[in-house]
Amino acid sequence: MTSVRRAWTLAGLAAVSWVDLLLELIAFALLCVGLVLFFSPAIELARVRSRRTRELVSRWTGREIPSPYRPAPPDPERERDGWYRDGTQLYRRAWWIRWNRRFTWIMEDPATGREFGWQLLNPLVALVFAVFSLVAGPVALRGYARWTRYWLGPRAPRRKGWLHRRFEALGHQLGLWAISLAQLGVAVAQVVVLTGAVPVFPTVTRASRAVADTFRREAERWTGVRIAQPYLPPPALPVPRGDGLYQFGKQLYEEPWWPMLRARIHWALHDRATWRDMAAAVLLPVVFPVLWVPSAALVGWGLYGLVALWITGPHGWFGMVGLPEVTSTGGAFAMTPVALAAVSVGLLPTPWLARCQAKLGRWLLGPTEASRLAQRVHRLDQTRVEVTVAQAAELRRIERDLHDGIQSRLVAMGMKLGAVEALIDRDPDKAKQLAAELREASSEALTELRSLVRGIHPPVLSERGLVDAVRAAALDSPLKVEVTASVPGRLEQPAEACAYFAVCELLGNAAKHGEARRAAIVLEYLDGLLRATVTDDGKGGADAARGTGLRGIERRLAGFAGRLALTSPPGGPTEAIVEVPCLLDPGLSSPKTSTSSETA
Repeated sequence: MTSVRRAWTLAGLAAVSWVDLLLELIAFALLCVGLVLFFSPAIELARVRSRRTRELVSRWTGREIPSPYRPAPPDPERERDGWYRDGTQLYRRAWWIRWNRRFTWIMEDPATGREFGWQLLNPLVALVFAVFSLVAGPVALRGYARWTRYWLGPRAPRRKGWLHRRFEALGHQLGLWAISLAQLGVAVAQVVVLTGAVPVFPTVTRASRAVADTFRREAERWTGVRIAQPYLPPPALPVPRGDGLYQFGKQLYEEPWWPMLRARIHWALHDRATWRDMAAAVLLPVVFPVLWVPSAALVGWGLYGLVALWITGPHGWFGMVGLPEVTSTGGAFAMTPVALAAVSVGLLPTPWLARCQAKLGRWLLGPTEASRLAQRVHRLDQTRVEVTVAQAAELRRIERDLHDGIQSRLVAMGMKLGAVEALIDRDPDKAKQLAAELREASSEALTELRSLVRGIHPPVLSERGLVDAVRAAALDSPLKVEVTASVPGRLEQPAEACAYFAVCELLGNAAKHGEARRAAIVLEYLDGLLRATVTDDGKGGADAARGTGLRGIERRLAGFAGRLALTSPPGGPTEAIVEVPCLLDPGLSSPKTSTSSETA
């Protein structure tokens, strides 16, 4: 009777899962209309109920169910000046940073999605096991423990199946369409503002661009289609003239507010990307349904057809598309393949259709040649100073290493040579001892000089190329590193050096700060772009705004118009993507490299 009582207790607790699910759906609906503060508390409240279920099942069955969630993010730390820092933004209080971190932690945790499924199905399954416990007793309780561990226990990442990938692609199609609808709403606000509140137009335009940037980011993350930003750089702050007045066009102002506002209005109105965004906001919500509605209709018709055949009854569902009515079990067996075929046909092209939607978005939201040129000029102006500073810092480092290392050793060797000259006649044994010390010191100096040269430009990079140089760095790393490369020959030497030092810095950060044990490096070259992806299993939490090493990588990449994309949630894993535009070097012969290796 104890097992029966416990099974029914768990069934009663499971019934509350539908209440949690309802609260989460309400919080999600509020999130969609801009009330974002309720979603995270709703999820965390449901996790309390899930934790209670895991504890009871573990205690009553002896089968421990560990927590499936990633480690929670750390609380923000107050700076010395009393402010809280999140990237490049400062806050007087920590609650917004804490909420934002916990929201990201919840949304990026795979266990969150599994918990939704568990909350939906668990009340029915728990009731079935409770009824079964009247007959089987402890066996039913242990079966429920296995069910709970499957949904609420930790699960190793695994490769997504064919069905999962295509359902996910269909969701991506709907997600891109939903973002385009949001962009349409902001575009309507832009048109309204233009008719009577032009000073507000730059602010509304920034909101529209934020939505468009969300489309670009999610399109790349979901489909791999990269959409660059097309916008012209914003105007600089007004600078006073010699007489203290501020000028915009032919008009002078005493205060900087008006010329700054007029410059921003001019910037927003005369940037062609503003109007391209508005055109995309009108066209994409209309065109996207042409790509996803047929697939969604086939999938929905097939799934409901399966439910109608075996649960609710057909009720003319198949007859409305010209198929014979199902009136018997044999007919249900005959029509089941038809419903499954409809689902399969609807899902089959969804990845390709999702990429088509992203490419259409790139055609409308991507940069034109004029905007690319303007961005390049602006970026060159920004990076010119950074490259000069980075070069000066590198020269100071080399000078410091030479002064503190090699130079001091050479001075000491010169003094010992003088002592050898003075002792060689009157104390030959002592002179021989000093000569032996000199030989050892020269060997150490040569080793240090070679190490310094490797820090400037390693010989293996010049002789063997980027892939072998990265493999050599992986062998020297304390981590267990797997290197996979697909590079069709030698690249331009400056680009190889830039990518090499960036990868070495990322490996060093993973070992020193990330407390990682394993790392993976993937080198790829495609269409004039070298991409190096470094992934480690460390504790995460890396922030380019706070780390001097990561800022150094960004400064080094700036000279090549490259970029560093960092994904490092608290608890890990950390993934850093280094991209360097470059060309193949025809003057250097090297066979195409497409290999994989792993260090011990």
